[in-house]
Amino acid sequence: MNLEKSKILLARASKLIPGGVNSPVRAFRSVGGTPPFIARANGSSLYDVDGNEYIDFVGSWGPMLLGHRPPEVIAAVTEALESGTSFGAPTEREIFLAEEIQAAVPSMEMMRLVNSGTEATMSAIRVARGFTGRDLTIKFEGCYHGHVDSLLVKAGSGLATLGTPDSAGVPKAFADTTLSLPYNSFEAVETAFAEHGSEIASIILEPVVGNMGCVLPAAGWLEMLRAITVKHGALLIFDEVMTGFRVAHGGAQQLFNIKPDLSTFGKIIGGGLPIGAYGGRADVMSSVAPIGKVYQAGTLSGNPVAVSAGTAMLRYLRAHKGAVYGRLETLAARLTANPPAGVTVNRVGSMFTTFFVDGPVTSWDSAKGADTQRFAKYFHHMLERGIYMAPSQFEAGFVSTAHTEEQIDKVRAAVAEFFAK
Repeated sequence: MNLEKSKILLARASKLIPGGVNSPVRAFRSVGGTPPFIARANGSSLYDVDGNEYIDFVGSWGPMLLGHRPPEVIAAVTEALESGTSFGAPTEREIFLAEEIQAAVPSMEMMRLVNSGTEATMSAIRVARGFTGRDLTIKFEGCYHGHVDSLLVKAGSGLATLGTPDSAGVPKAFADTTLSLPYNSFEAVETAFAEHGSEIASIILEPVVGNMGCVLPAAGWLEMLRAITVKHGALLIFDEVMTGFRVAHGGAQQLFNIKPDLSTFGKIIGGGLPIGAYGGRADVMSSVAPIGKVYQAGTLSGNPVAVSAGTAMLRYLRAHKGAVYGRLETLAARLTANPPAGVTVNRVGSMFTTFFVDGPVTSWDSAKGADTQRFAKYFHHMLERGIYMAPSQFEAGFVSTAHTEEQIDKVRAAVAEFFAK
């Protein structure tokens, strides 16, 4: 595969940008090789600067539920640009998007728009602390909630010990506000509340994990989290930045019939443009300035172009949800059916991951046992055949409605070819 122009661009970018990329996984460090620099996209395809075409299963890390450049979104962005790009003042367009989110996710009684999923999760845990008057947050190993200082934390040495920083530049004092526990561990959560219950403001989790690869909640797991937070007066926060409008129209909370106190959204609600949102119970969200004492602000929050793209996306999904989610389920099931021996495929709706490990993957401990070197060979095998998968064993892949049955069958043939070797 010719990537000469991409190699030149990577060298040029590396002089100005750390690693030559503006988000670490794009650098291909975990799989090796040169990342193709993308020139354009359409439907289910990416096209790089060297003229290579790829079937895209990254989808900008989740937002492209309808594929790239859906006409409804492009038309909405074009129309919005005629009015201006940013005002720093309220617009009716923000209400349109908030109404669409609430119509699909009834738990979002009141919400605030922000610029990214990271902003949304950072703000949600601040609101939880302000509302409860408590300082501690429970998160789970393998769940990623953006590059928030207090959430870039790995587990301590015991089930309920305070976490330690997982990144340089994170003060220990910030990590001390976080309990990092194993995902799907009932015992760890019960121990944490037994020891710190009166200090815990909230639990935050991905209800379906996407950031250690796709990992499903165990039977009864989400129900237990809901019950134990109610018992101890803590808040339950669902990070639905990835799962929102992806695993179901109403997100994971609709799929599993669990009502969290707060939720965070991003990706799909922007139709491909940068956006985030956090919200939930009206009494909790009434803590947010200017009507409450929890401060949060943003110059570009509710940006008119982004909210227009998101509104067009969500209106389309509401009008065609039966057809959209039915097609996603059919395509994703076809893609992941009958996995080869020696690997584990996890899937929820149109999210999936092929783990190079023989056995169930239910937590970070089981995920990190995957053979990452073999995955890297698999990744490049697929890339050379024009199939663009996530360049990390520990990321989810995404199917869009723009994919075709023929493309799915091409992928399955390439998978069979790899394992036949």
